[in-house]
Amino acid sequence: MRVVKTIDEVRRQVKEWRAQGLTVGLVPTMGYLHEGHASLIDASHRDNDRTVVSDFVNPMQFGPTEDLESYPRDIEHDAALVEAHGGDLIFHPEPEEMYHEGFSSFVDMTVLTQELCGLSRPVHFRGVCTVVSKLFNIVKPDRAYFGKKDAQQLAVIRHMVDDLNMDIEIIGCPIIREADGLAKSSRNTYLNADERKAALVLSQAIAIGKDMVKNGEKDCAAIIGSMKQHIEAEPLARIDYVKIVDCATMQQIEKLDRPALCAMAVYIGKTRLIDNFFTEDV
Repeated sequence: MRVVKTIDEVRRQVKEWRAQGLTVGLVPTMGYLHEGHASLIDASHRDNDRTVVSDFVNPMQFGPTEDLESYPRDIEHDAALVEAHGGDLIFHPEPEEMYHEGFSSFVDMTVLTQELCGLSRPVHFRGVCTVVSKLFNIVKPDRAYFGKKDAQQLAVIRHMVDDLNMDIEIIGCPIIREADGLAKSSRNTYLNADERKAALVLSQAIAIGKDMVKNGEKDCAAIIGSMKQHIEAEPLARIDYVKIVDCATMQQIEKLDRPALCAMAVYIGKTRLIDNFFTEDV
């Protein structure tokens, strides 16, 4: 397993693999890897002959008041995890490698990015689409792997690939949770002991919503109301959003009459966490 920092090194290695007739999977990450990322690497290792993991904290998807500088980084830990799960190459570039001086080309999207995280993080998905497009052009993978915890991101990437006729299969992988239900996230490291306990309101609210759907509730306002009531009872929690949207368009719906995503973003102290469930999985 190798760690490389330049685009040319990645392309040379992938070209060698292609010459041998090997398939290539890509797992795009921002590093500080955990069991959720490991599950994506496992899936790529299972499906492909070789796996590339990008490890890049992408400055373009952070707003001016967000946690770019404090976002956790540990390439030695990441390299050990990637190797343990069968990854073959880590692409760990500096920002200057990805965005040269004078960089001025972007990939943007409407509709799907205008709800949920797109409302409170207006530059986020432009940064995501741009960097993922660059990674796809650099690696040219057969398949790319994304976690369903970032459900809106997964929908956006799938839509971008379809719109731009990219010959890449996008694989969505299940949310990986801690034993007590909290969704795995690199940002969980920001939580102190009290906040870590309080953060369980997210997965508890997800369970409430799932139970209501399972029991036949179709009214989205009723489901959202019950979930919000539980979260608001936690003093350390502040809701960014709890919404139910159409899976295809990411636009809000009133009734569960189509495949839907129930998604939330909640601040626990200063830390913004997300969680979700798809109604078809209930």
